[in-house]
Amino acid sequence: MVNDGRNIWDKCLQIIKTEINPQAYKTWFEPIEPVRFDKKILTIQVPNNFFYEWIEEHYVHLMKKALLEVIGNSAGLNYRILKTKQDDSNAVKIDKQQLDTEKTNIKNPFVFPGIKKLKIDPNLNAQYHFDNYVEGDCNRLARNAGMAISKKPGGTAFNPLVIYGDVGLGKTHLAHAIGNQALKENDQKQILYVSSEKFTNQIVHAIKNGEIDDLLNFYHQLDILIVDDIQFFANKTKTMDIFFHIFNQLHQDGKQLVLTSDRPPKDLEGMEERLISRFKWGLTADLQSPDYETRMAILDNKMLTEGLELPDNVLEFICYNVKNNIRELEGVLVSLIAQSSLNNREIDLEITKEVVQKFVEQVSKEITIQSIQELVASHFKIEADHLQSKSRKRNIVIARQLSMYFAKKHTNKSLKTIGDTFGGRDHSTVIYSCKTVKDLMDTDKIFKETVDDLEKKITMSLHSK
Repeated sequence: MVNDGRNIWDKCLQIIKTEINPQAYKTWFEPIEPVRFDKKILTIQVPNNFFYEWIEEHYVHLMKKALLEVIGNSAGLNYRILKTKQDDSNAVKIDKQQLDTEKTNIKNPFVFPGIKKLKIDPNLNAQYHFDNYVEGDCNRLARNAGMAISKKPGGTAFNPLVIYGDVGLGKTHLAHAIGNQALKENDQKQILYVSSEKFTNQIVHAIKNGEIDDLLNFYHQLDILIVDDIQFFANKTKTMDIFFHIFNQLHQDGKQLVLTSDRPPKDLEGMEERLISRFKWGLTADLQSPDYETRMAILDNKMLTEGLELPDNVLEFICYNVKNNIRELEGVLVSLIAQSSLNNREIDLEITKEVVQKFVEQVSKEITIQSIQELVASHFKIEADHLQSKSRKRNIVIARQLSMYFAKKHTNKSLKTIGDTFGGRDHSTVIYSCKTVKDLMDTDKIFKETVDDLEKKITMSLHSK
């Protein structure tokens, strides 16, 4: 029966996969496990109640469609919600009466001795907010989930929200943005941002001074807890133990947890399994390296904030060469401003190349649509301006189609941008041109040799100094 359930579910997944985007599929369907298939009724196991409610609200029609196709009209579906047993071997005992202590009597580990505060200082950086957190394909899921959380903390399926990604991709910015937006929505919320290092130091101090209960009571009064870089909890037994109980209490009380990490929960080595299982209760969202358009938008946003204007070729060169790290992208801009000011030089391509060279090991020569147009036009012995005209002369049409083909292949520009650069043509013209070039390469040997020759010239220009 279990094997039958697996076969049935795998067939359903093949249908579901074609209906939704890959990230949604990975988030909401990969964690589901088939349990049993009996009398045309499939039983599946979901990680938690939030997960079940989300599936029922957003994907029930898709599930129904898949089941009817695979099983037939009598198909049925049952859910089983996974209940993880808590390991209490190292439990921190909490007196129930302590949880009812008046907030004014709870010791705040973020307040210096002798200073009393009714409202917790959230430790948020006011410069990090959603308005200057540029959205792109690389961060859309995490950003939208964060926005939903800030409007309704503890009231969504994203609890906890685990944001992971490499250094410099905006994890900390997004974590602060969630807290700042939540405060904007409701300034009475008790919100706290804390780094993993700060949290561990608090525990060491609390143990040394016999103040564990005070620490626990303080954290239990929070509405939103944001912990940065949880990977540093690894192999710190007491830190993990106390955080486990803080996590449980807040989650049980419907409070929101936001965690950041440099890797997904399943890859957190040295982390207790009971914690990893809880990190998987909500949504795990990754931040990826930004694409060209997003990098350009980030620079535009930064320039707007700083009141700067830079030449287009400078911006294109930066975005073409600094690809993997938002922090480096902004660092290049700051360095450019400094170099320009200190040396009394205009910010042009020459000074930009000098600065970028210090940030990336190998700087490629920028390939622009204009440079491709000029190279192809020269090969066909025509003026580059003709590629933007409405001329239907055969040699100009072929040169135009080849230029579009190479622009799509060698630049990060969108189809719309490419079309606009060729006399305001639309994206469908670009698609048609690329397809025409590929078809001719398959059927015309001489044409293919022309394409290969141009390809070599473009490659040589890419690596030339």
